[in-house]
Order: sequence, then C-alpha cells, then structure tokens
Amino acid sequence: MRHCIVGGGILGLALGRLLATTQGDASVVVLEKEHAVALHQTGRNSGVVHAGLYYEPGSLKARLCRRGVTLLREYCAARGLAYEECGKVLVATDASELGRLDAILERATANGVPGLAMLDEAGLRAVEPHAVGIAALHSPTTAIVDYGAVCRAFAQDILDAGGEVRLRTEVERIEERAGGAAARLAGGGAVEADHVVVCAGLHADRLARRSGGAADPRIIPFRGEYWALRPERTSLVRGLIYPVPDPALPFLGVHLTKRIDGGVLVGPNAVLALAREGYGLGTIAPGDVADILRWPGTWRLFRRQWRVGVEEVGRSLSRRAFVEAARRYVPELRADDVVRAPAGVRAQAVGADGALVDDFRLEGAGRVAWVRNAPSPAATSSMAIAEELADRLRLRPA
Repeated sequence: MRHCIVGGGILGLALGRLLATTQGDASVVVLEKEHAVALHQTGRNSGVVHAGLYYEPGSLKARLCRRGVTLLREYCAARGLAYEECGKVLVATDASELGRLDAILERATANGVPGLAMLDEAGLRAVEPHAVGIAALHSPTTAIVDYGAVCRAFAQDILDAGGEVRLRTEVERIEERAGGAAARLAGGGAVEADHVVVCAGLHADRLARRSGGAADPRIIPFRGEYWALRPERTSLVRGLIYPVPDPALPFLGVHLTKRIDGGVLVGPNAVLALAREGYGLGTIAPGDVADILRWPGTWRLFRRQWRVGVEEVGRSLSRRAFVEAARRYVPELRADDVVRAPAGVRAQAVGADGALVDDFRLEGAGRVAWVRNAPSPAATSSMAIAEELADRLRLRPA
C-alpha cells in the first residue's frame, strides 16, 4: 500500500511519520514544493505549545490540542529536542476583562488543562515580575519548542523507515479514481497512491478547487509581523504574556513570547497580506490579490472588522504604536528595546459569509483527505491531527 502526503509542513510530516513508522507494509512519500521542509507557517510561528485554554469544549481544536500536547512532549523527550514549559499568563488589565478571564478558566478546566491558577496582582508579579494587571490566569504547562527542528526530526523518521520526502515537487491537482488516487505534478507526471492526504496550508483552497473541490472556504492570507527584544532586555519576560481574548475581535492581539533560544518576540499583529507568501511589506502577487478581492467573504469580513484592520495597519507602520500595545502588559518596555524579526503569514480560511473558520476543517474519508483549515493550535496538535486523519482513512486499527 502506498500513501502520498502533499505538503512538507508539520501536519504533512507528522502524518508521514505516523504512517511510515507504524505500517510496515506501506510506502510513504511526502511532496513539498520548496527546497526544504517547514519554510512557511510551520517555520515562522512563535513556537508556542498551546495547553488548550481557549477552545470550545468538544471541538476538534480542544480534543486534538490536548492529545497533541502529550504526544509532542513525549516525542521531544524521546528525540532529545528542546521543550520548555515556561508557562503563560493571560493578563486582565481592567475590570471589563474579568468576566472573559473567568470564562476561559471554565473552558480550560473543561478541556482538562492541568495546573491552572487565578492570580491577583501580587501573584502575577511573582510569575512575571515586570508585568502589570489586576488579575491573570496562569497556565504553567504551556510550553515552547522549535517546530522547525521537530519537522526535521519527523522527516528523518520518514527516511529512516524507508519513506521519501521529495523536495522541489509542486502538486497541481489531485485525481481520485477507483482503487486509488494520483497527485498530478506541476512539472508533469504524477505520483500514484492508494491514499492521498493534502496538507497544503496557504494553498489548500486552490489545490482543492483545481481538484474539483468546493470553493468555500477561501484562504485569505494575513501577515503577522513581529519585533524582538534586544538581548539585554529579554529579562523583562520570563515566559508568555498574553492578553485576554476578546471574542468580538478576529485575532488575539499583540503579546510577548519567550523563544526556545532565549529570545523574546513581541507580536504579532495581523494585516492583510497581498501575497500568499508575502512576508515583506512590499511583496505583492497580483493573482493572490485578485483571489482576495473576488471572494465575497472578504468584503463581508472587512465591513465587520474595518476598525480593527485600520488599527492593525497603524501598528504595522509604526514601531512606537506596536510597542505601545505591548506596554499595556509590560510598561517598562520602550520602542528602542526592539528590533525587527521575521514575519509569518497565516492561512486563514474565510467563508463566503465573511466568517472566520474557527475550528480545524478536515474533509474526505475515501481515497483522498484534505486539511482545509488548520489555524493555531495546529502545530501543537499536529501529531493528534495525524492520528485523526489516519483514522478517517481507516489506516489505523480500530
């Protein structure tokens, strides 16, 4: 039996590793269009291993995040990969946020997140001496990792088990047929397999449409820009300092994140990217812009969230404004404490009605399966998502 996985990000490699190492009679090939694995969303995120605080109990996000944390922590320990439970605080800076903080505690408890504690001002200072707030929710098991290193380890596991990771191999479309499926390559030819699983991230919707799939949802790219604390100022942050999420807003907002290498990121914001791989302000891809503008959900989203969009663009253009958002939580921070850090692009699925698709969207259960939406905590959940996909394709014993 042969399995083909399209996409060399963490989801595709996690699934490839699972199949290659547990099915002795199967061959596995992972197809990646870039010259190396994990060059897009996986290699450009903040490195947080989420504990499962926010997600609706019973959702795929909640279930797979909690399972994924366990699998990822155990895998890193077995492979000698750095994994640090530095902890996270969600900080309420005024009384209007206290109700939302309580609701998150209730959700997180229902999801089985361990070690949670509500902190007062003094308790917050004990955990994060430079942070301010009237209350905070502390998640001590929230962790950090290098997802690029995890991906490289997954890829090596695939190779060691006799599988393949083919780089510089772009897929044009997927064809399903009686008894199997094929990944048609952009350069000509095809990879035939018994099963094909598509984990194409920023290009998931395009590949689905070219393969006869639904147009809804559409991927709208949002660039997340970061600044990094100068080395002499990283002592301002011990772990992860986050705002209390506002359900009325589409994105979380600026926060402070310790990295596994000891650095500290400030960000991200979320601005519309004018290219699906638009990591720089001046990167524009006309075809990607046309895709964004033709989708009715884009305009419905903009009409609802234009004020937020203006604020995000303002932060993008002004370091001082960006840092000011973080100073709400760490007042000692100054604009000259930060330097530019690499940006990422989030593949956000948006419905025709303008709604952001919140949960993971996994489709298909025959010969072809699709990951149509995989926002955070997809990296945390990657090994559990791999199990879910294998189960849907009946590739694991019941």
